[in-house]
Order: sequence, then structure tokens, then C-alpha cells
Amino acid sequence: MHRIEREEYLKWLLRHRDKQIIKVVTGVRRCGKSTLFEIYCDHLLESGILPEQIIAINFEDIEYEDLQNYRSLYKYVKERLVPDKMNYIFLDEIQHVEQYQKAVDSLFLRENCDVYITGSNAYFMSGELATLLTGRYVELSMLPLSFKEFCQGLDEERKKLTLNEKFNLYILLGSFPYVLKYHYGLQEAREYMSGIYNTILLNDIVRRFKIADVNMLEAVTKFILFNIGNRTSPTTIANTMTSNQKKIDPKTVDRYIRGLTDSLLFYEVRRYNIKGKEFLTTVNKYYTTDIGMRNMLVKGKESDVGHILENLVYLELKRRGYEVYVGQVGRDGEIDFVSMKDGIPSYYQVAETTLEEKVLERELAPFKKIEDNYPKYLITLDDIFEEMNYNGVQKLNALRWMMDVGGS
Repeated sequence: MHRIEREEYLKWLLRHRDKQIIKVVTGVRRCGKSTLFEIYCDHLLESGILPEQIIAINFEDIEYEDLQNYRSLYKYVKERLVPDKMNYIFLDEIQHVEQYQKAVDSLFLRENCDVYITGSNAYFMSGELATLLTGRYVELSMLPLSFKEFCQGLDEERKKLTLNEKFNLYILLGSFPYVLKYHYGLQEAREYMSGIYNTILLNDIVRRFKIADVNMLEAVTKFILFNIGNRTSPTTIANTMTSNQKKIDPKTVDRYIRGLTDSLLFYEVRRYNIKGKEFLTTVNKYYTTDIGMRNMLVKGKESDVGHILENLVYLELKRRGYEVYVGQVGRDGEIDFVSMKDGIPSYYQVAETTLEEKVLERELAPFKKIEDNYPKYLITLDDIFEEMNYNGVQKLNALRWMMDVGGS
């Protein structure tokens, strides 16, 4: 497999290069953070930076085990700094270092240090890091491969597949970069994803939240995976579990959900009242980071494609830098997504197909309740009538939309 360049993420790093601010890259385990650092280091070398100006440490490598103390780490880096030149310091999986912020802070204070750090877990990042490094960092939230990146990483044989065949492969194998590495088949991909899933559940959630009932955590995880794109709440989940002879209270479910979203296995999407321009606090939706893992763990049904597509559109909007919400129009109406950038909204409805008149009417109905003139999109998998305009609502083919990073 040739290396997938992750262009949008590389641009982000280059934009912040040499600025005196700590660059933090977060993302679910194995989404490609270490490889992104490798790509960036190669870019630095090509631009004339000397190898001795780059100090890269991966704390999951046993070679650096004795640096898992902030004093040892600081001493190690300080001894290797090139005076009178900028030094590029990469600290990968830094959550393994006790009181890492002391070392990072001290390096940040030096004018010739450009500091980059990663960590797999959002609780380490958004919670602790926001407190420990207040105002001194910028964060890049990294996702596994987009559909476009996945297609770029396919071997020559699979590149000959049609776009629809590539899409089916994408939702089958999943979006973790490694599944492409050895042109994995489904069995190997699932074994690999199973390893990631177990590590996240056991290392990141069970240990962190001191969860005693791992089976119940798994049951809640599978419930959310099955119900991606459906409105739900801890109470709804608790009631469903209890009715299936798995008694659990909403507070425990809430704790489990926090662990699952902190580990970046899921994203919680809040609802936004379009007319009132306010956020609603109850009954949110959840989408998963990787559809392949979801398909491995829960048996979907044929009609599930709509929800899978909705999940992928959500992730794509996040990749493109939007804040994404579920939109509420009127008392009962709902728009799949309101995406915001610089305070300006655009609206998205997602459906597998709208070739039937009734389905088209149903999908267009919520748009009619929106009184502003911001962009409105209907995203489907239709190959015929794939691009249409319905009174200002632009219909687009999902696969072509996902392939066009510069699109809406």
C-alpha cells in the first residue's frame, strides 16, 4: 500500500508550524496520528530542516519507557536541542507520561521549540488538557480514513472497481488505515477491528471508569451501534435493557456513554432548534467513528443503508471543519444535519434513495419549514436523477460528494 497523505490534516499542521502554541492531535486509537507525524516530518526534511532538529518519541515504544516521567522526558529533549535553530518535538501517545504537562509546558516556554503531541483519549484531551494547558494549545481532531482517502489507498487491482463497489468495500472493511495495509480481506480486517474495539473497551473505558460489569457495557455499546441516527437517551437505553432482563439504571448508562464518547468510539450530536436558534438538552443522536466496526458487532438489516449513509455524511461534515447538529423545525419536524461554520448554517437531509415520489416529498418537507435562505442539500445514493434542484434544495450523489473534498 502506498502511503495515504492525509492532505487536509497535513495542511493544518503546516498552517500552525513555528507558531508558539502547542499542537495537539486527538483521535480514536489507530486512526493514523503517528503516520501523520511521519508524513509531516518528511515534509519538514524536504523543506530543508535537518534531521537533528526533529525529536520524535512514541511512548508506546518500549525503547522510551524510561522517559515516562516528566523530568526524564524534559532532560532527554533538552540535551538534544539544536541551539539557534527551531526544534520540532513530536510526543506521541503522551498520556503515558506522568504529569506530562510539566515537561510540555517547559518546552513550550523555549522559543526554539515547536511542540506537537498526540493522545488517543478525549478525556485526556478535552478534559484534562483544557485544564492543564489552558489557552496554550490548538487541537486537531483526527478521524480514520474518509471515503476519498480509502479509495486513494486501494491497491491497483481494487482501484479498477466501480465507485459503488468501492463504497461497499469501505463500509465492509471500515476506515482504519491499517485494514488497507496488506490488502486485507474481511476476516483479517474484522480480527484487526476486534483488537481495537477490545483495547478501547478494556483499556480506555473499563479501567478509566472502573466498570465492573463489562458485559453490560458491551450490551449498551451494541445498542447504540444498532441505533445510530436514532434519537435516544440514557433513560430510553436503560428501559430497553431492563425490559430485556438486563437491569441497569440511567445514571450508569450515562456513565458508560461518557466513556464511549470520551474514547472517541462515538460522537454525541446535540439537537438545535432552527427557529429559536437554541440548543436542546434532551434526547440526542449518536454516530460511530467507524462503520466497519459497527457492521462487525451488530447485524444490520437491508433498510439500514440509510442510517449508515447518514453516519458517513456526519463524519464527512466533521472532517470538513463544520460543527454539526441535528436540526429541529417546528414541534415534530427534523432536519438530519445543521452544519455550522463561522456562524453560518447549511442544512442536510440524507436518504438512500428518493426516486419514489412519496419518499422525495417526505425528505423535502422539513426544508419547507425553514424560513432562511442558507444552502440546503439532499444527499442520496441515487445514480439516476442524482443531481437535481427542488426549489433551491440541491440534490447530490453521496459518493461523488464524499469524493469532492472542496464541495459543500
